[in-house]
Amino acid sequence: MAYTAERTISSVFKEQKQVDDVIRRLLDRGVPRDHISVLGRNFQSETRIAGFITKKDVILGGLRTGAIFGSLFGSFLGLLTGVGVLFIPFVGPIVAAGPISAVLLGAASGAIAGSAGAGLVSVLTALGMPEDKATVYQTRLQAGEFVLMAEVPSDRGGEFQLLLESAGGEEIHTSEKILARPCPGPCNSPEDLSPEVRSHLSSEAQRTFIERYNVTLAETSDEFTSEQAAWEAVRQQFDEDENGVWSKTKVNV
Repeated sequence: MAYTAERTISSVFKEQKQVDDVIRRLLDRGVPRDHISVLGRNFQSETRIAGFITKKDVILGGLRTGAIFGSLFGSFLGLLTGVGVLFIPFVGPIVAAGPISAVLLGAASGAIAGSAGAGLVSVLTALGMPEDKATVYQTRLQAGEFVLMAEVPSDRGGEFQLLLESAGGEEIHTSEKILARPCPGPCNSPEDLSPEVRSHLSSEAQRTFIERYNVTLAETSDEFTSEQAAWEAVRQQFDEDENGVWSKTKVNV
């Protein structure tokens, strides 16, 4: 029976071991790994994370993935999809894992990187979280705590809320939305692109993005990897104009 995610339950945790425990318990209860997201600054790692990226760089290559995250932190976090490091205003460099990483990547060209007053709050409020609650999440993330989000079926919301509470979760919030994906499967047209992505690409750049996205998705079946590849293709072929739109075709010398 297919897993149908209809709402997002979010929570703050003080310690990494709590996050590991919750991820394990969510997976045991049948929540797919690509429906669990984690954000944090202070993960203990055997690997030194090098090359934090800036706000401007986020849109160029997306979140850093690869061998450095192959055995990420020896924890359950390494099981999640789309793990990388990015810069969020007011918070600084963070590790993002799961679908929230692709949302932050898509928003980076607009709500997050472009606005001095944005940051994580804008992403959480777009998900339906009250601004005051979203501000608490951002503040606690900045202070070194962790945010975990699980996309779950509506009829199991109470079950998963109790799970988070019993594991030490605080500031628990349930939204009737799930995190936006870059495209609903293959991108059939520019209308399929999320607004944050579409508004920062010219028509030609949109075609480039969609073409590379679809090719990579067919090869990998991974939306996050596909979005990274699509942004890389745009970066290789275009430059930004003064409005932050990728519209200037590069001249090959």
